[in-house]
Amino acid sequence: MDAQRTIQKEAVIKGFGLHTAGQVTMILKPAGIDEGINFIRTDLPQRPKIKVCAQNLLSPLRSPRRTSVGEGDVEVHTIEHLMAALVGLGIDNVNIEVDNNEVPGLDGSSLKFIELLEGVGIIPQAKDRQPYILREPVFVEDGSASIVAVPCPEYKISYTLSYDHPFLRSQFMEVNINSGMFKQELASSRTFCLESEASELQDHGMGLGANYENTLVVGKNGIIKNKLRYEDEFIRHKILDLLGDLYVLGVPLKAHIIALKSGHSLNLKFLKKVAQQKQKYALGGIGISYYPQDGQQLDVEMIMKILPHREPFLFVDRIISLDKGKHAVGIKNVTINDYFFKGHFPGKPVMPGVLIIEAMAQVGGVMMLAAEENRGKLAYFMAMDNVKFRKTVVPGDQLVFDITAGKIKSRTGQVHGKAFVDGKVVAEADLMFALVVS
Repeated sequence: MDAQRTIQKEAVIKGFGLHTAGQVTMILKPAGIDEGINFIRTDLPQRPKIKVCAQNLLSPLRSPRRTSVGEGDVEVHTIEHLMAALVGLGIDNVNIEVDNNEVPGLDGSSLKFIELLEGVGIIPQAKDRQPYILREPVFVEDGSASIVAVPCPEYKISYTLSYDHPFLRSQFMEVNINSGMFKQELASSRTFCLESEASELQDHGMGLGANYENTLVVGKNGIIKNKLRYEDEFIRHKILDLLGDLYVLGVPLKAHIIALKSGHSLNLKFLKKVAQQKQKYALGGIGISYYPQDGQQLDVEMIMKILPHREPFLFVDRIISLDKGKHAVGIKNVTINDYFFKGHFPGKPVMPGVLIIEAMAQVGGVMMLAAEENRGKLAYFMAMDNVKFRKTVVPGDQLVFDITAGKIKSRTGQVHGKAFVDGKVVAEADLMFALVVS
């Protein structure tokens, strides 16, 4: 497993935004383990921070032909070439200070970012990277453009470019992504546009900082006032953009991406579907990074160090008894503020039975993964049997879950759970988990 990486010391670069033409100074600084990639707007009061993640993506309708992130009214635009450099060099954690709302465009590629980052040094950190390994195929399309991804033990991209233009003929390129390949084959490829669309873009406030040096302008007779660095520079830049867009996921990706004529808008639509899949499996699996002692009571802060679940999908407020791998008792305080009462049912709030079972499973997951032999594993909720609901649960009730282990093997675990309110059984079930190495 590769270690997480950051830069050794701060790096400074200045330039103009490709779309806004605004002057910007950007300072990249080392960041700690698991901090991820963050933009900090130093030109604004309180120096607001924007974490680069799928949740903070701005809509392509709001900022077309680029990739942008934002929180509230704070935004940073055109991050894709910098993000491509970060994924190309395997950098996981970095804080990026900018004094304007757009990343410098430089020469329209990732090359100067690569040179800058390598110049200050890249260092390993004391924790392994955790790439997201695609679990099932993902597909998006928009007209004749499409992206398909299938599970793969490595990061591979197959791209087909095809424009109705004599100098953008149909091209195909397939690459396995690694730092050496990125630097040699992709980093210096530049952004491009058709001469026929350049004026229209600027009329709509885009490409105001573009010129013939930082953008390949394709006219009827070829490239205007510039030369290609590669014969197939266009498709190489499309792959560079795709890499930068997908690194907004926040972690390295392992999958085979098959893209046909995709651009930023479709790339980001695809990214959101991958992020949804990642979140689904995170919620379905219980992974432990905190190891409690037998007999220890766990408050919600400790529980969140064990379970990946967060509001509104964390249904355990306290573990009041724990015998690791054998028995656990947990509590869920049911209140009218719980989100599910808005629709279940208006005027007669009743806790859904499936959520009672989910809370039961969460207590069972804590119990199983606290055992020494299950360290480093994930528990995926597989099946339920003998489920019985005996009484409704309403706001004001305190659910007490009593979970006892059944057969626990190296790859599977069974538990029997009962849920009580005021000492009376309201639900019970036999639950099965798959135990897999994370």
